[in-house]
Amino acid sequence: MKSIEEQLEIIKRGADEILLEKELVAKLKEGRPLRIKAGFDPTAPDLHLGHTVLINKLRQFQDLGHEVQFLIGDFTGMIGDPTGKSTTRPPLTQEEVEQNAKTYQQQIFKILDEDKTHVMFNSHWMGYVSSVDMIKLAASSTVARMLERDDFSKRYKAGQAIAIHEFLYPLIQGYDSVIMKADVELGGTDQKFNLLMGRQLQEQHGQKPQCVLTMPILEGLDGVQKMSKSLNNYIGIDDEPRDMFGKIMSISDDLMWRYFELLSFRPMSEIAGFKQEVQQGKNPRDIKFLLAEEIIARFHNEAEASAAREGFIAQFARNRIPDDIPELQFDAPADGYPIANLLKDAGLCGSSSDAMRMIQQGAARIDGEKITDKSLKIQKGTEAVFQVGKRKFARLTIN
Repeated sequence: MKSIEEQLEIIKRGADEILLEKELVAKLKEGRPLRIKAGFDPTAPDLHLGHTVLINKLRQFQDLGHEVQFLIGDFTGMIGDPTGKSTTRPPLTQEEVEQNAKTYQQQIFKILDEDKTHVMFNSHWMGYVSSVDMIKLAASSTVARMLERDDFSKRYKAGQAIAIHEFLYPLIQGYDSVIMKADVELGGTDQKFNLLMGRQLQEQHGQKPQCVLTMPILEGLDGVQKMSKSLNNYIGIDDEPRDMFGKIMSISDDLMWRYFELLSFRPMSEIAGFKQEVQQGKNPRDIKFLLAEEIIARFHNEAEASAAREGFIAQFARNRIPDDIPELQFDAPADGYPIANLLKDAGLCGSSSDAMRMIQQGAARIDGEKITDKSLKIQKGTEAVFQVGKRKFARLTIN
């Protein structure tokens, strides 16, 4: 068992907020496996990498020796989570929920340890709640409290309809925590109200309130909006390896670091080392290769991850690089070869000032990636294809 400090470092990785951290520390000090809850409504047939942000955190809790309770909200899925919605969601049929739930159970064990995971369905208790008990549950909160929710408040002020059953959703989610006796519940930042409802209901039922850990919403391929199938900016965990590889390689260099933090299982110290290598002139594409291979190996296998990488490189070479480009070698100063000087010396630009101008215009690339830093220095050991404009290429080795 790791120390409290070591556990907290892992638990807090990538997390947005812990409520309340001092309570979590007290629970960890009890020295028993904590019950870690996360709920997923089976509203779509497949999971994407955005869903795995929470599932990855569950795996980290498992590795720390804690007990994961993976809740499939087959009952709440028929209500429809109103979180972030401006209109009432259409309910799913029992058949749709059951089919999607089967898919979830197949996919989550690509990340979670099946032997250490308790898969639960809230229909197993909510399906037997009497009308009297449902009224008692509804009486545990107030309309004023519900209207504190940002999405409900906005809809109310805008005169948009809020169906009565939508108020039941956070109450049922909270009641799940009572039944499951959760010590910690995980959710996205948009779920904070629902997660806190679990604390409230547990206290009302004489239980110690669960701690709440919120995780960021992962941006999709566009780097702006959250990953979503409806926005077509997603990477499905059942996507073909070549498709996954190409999608991951399409994300921006800045977004790559967020994906590393939330999706990779590599230590943060190793990721910090990658950042330093890029700052020192290493091509970000090579680091992105590592991210793509790790994710594909997790959901497929290492052989398919390697094949996807080779296929990507071959496709890139066919599409972008002529067969007869010059191959040159240069000796770099100890602190690296200034990029403008290198482009000039390689004959790709007429002068270093011309090289600066081409970089500023976005016309200079290394292995297909735009050069954006005019002060970049290429380090010893670099082997790459340098390009200026559409027709000037050179394969350079820096010694």
